[in-house]
Amino acid sequence: MPQISEIRTKLLENLAQFIPACIKIPGIMRISLIGSLCTTKPDPKDIDVLIFIKDDADLTPLAALTRKLNGRVQSYNHNADVFLADCQGQYLGRVCLYKNCGPGFRCSCDALHCGARKYLHDDLKTIILTRELVSSPPLELWPTILARFSIPIDVDIIIIRPLREIIRKPD
Repeated sequence: MPQISEIRTKLLENLAQFIPACIKIPGIMRISLIGSLCTTKPDPKDIDVLIFIKDDADLTPLAALTRKLNGRVQSYNHNADVFLADCQGQYLGRVCLYKNCGPGFRCSCDALHCGARKYLHDDLKTIILTRELVSSPPLELWPTILARFSIPIDVDIIIIRPLREIIRKPD
């Protein structure tokens, strides 16, 4: 098995801070981990999270948390993508990383409907998650934990075990 890198551990530790904060946001229904952190890849390039939201969820607090997460992981040249889907399993896009979100703030914004839903970056011409990935993500983290693969030990220790405690003892 490859040696686990310090970067991988840092990514997981940052994710471990992000998830409990997300759980407290109204309108967030499910949180899943996708991407290379679900594997034993020693040097993943990023954190990939899939969050299922209600149609009327305010994305402002999630966008703020996502910017903080990205700020932390960018300090060591990595990034985090927070993908969004609705409760019916329709992929919506990603969380917008700009503090000011809407038409006219960023000419480089490639969202198809910039500002139509604040902090939804629907760059569907750039990236789209498959229906299979959205309907059966590798690791569901909240409100229940469901793994569709063998969980790497570091993911179990840093993410799963603390989440089990949170799920057992809600606020």
